[in-house]
Amino acid sequence: MKVLCPGSFDPITVGHLDIIRRAHALFGEVVVAIGNNSTKSYLFDFDERVDLVKGATSDLDGITVEAMDGLLVDFCNDRGIPAVVKGLRFGADFDFELQMAHMNQEMGGIETVLLPAAREHVTLSSTIIRQVVRLGGDVSRYVPANVQTVLAARFPRR
Repeated sequence: MKVLCPGSFDPITVGHLDIIRRAHALFGEVVVAIGNNSTKSYLFDFDERVDLVKGATSDLDGITVEAMDGLLVDFCNDRGIPAVVKGLRFGADFDFELQMAHMNQEMGGIETVLLPAAREHVTLSSTIIRQVVRLGGDVSRYVPANVQTVLAARFPRR
């Protein structure tokens, strides 16, 4: 079964990769869709985020990466993808994702599978990664190697 793992991935983290790998183990085929959220300000532009996710997942068979523009339900229905897999870190994630799950089901018949974040990734977020790296901190253990390379070039450590 093919499923979708959507996100803005700014940048992709080891927590995101864990969810993608687990979705792959459960469902066999995963499309990772990089989208734009109009309420967010991005560190990486759209094409950079797509390239970083492609690089981070290049060693994983059965995983494809696509840019997503527009509604998630349209993206899924156009590709015959019946379900979305999302990771949950804490209660606020659940509150938001439940609303989205109901909307996606209502609008497009898309099911949602929610996977709890692994214990070691539960406090990890792209927002925190961006803040730490901008202040000169080391985030290498929280992001894939290709992302660390780009971050190190863009934000030399003090």
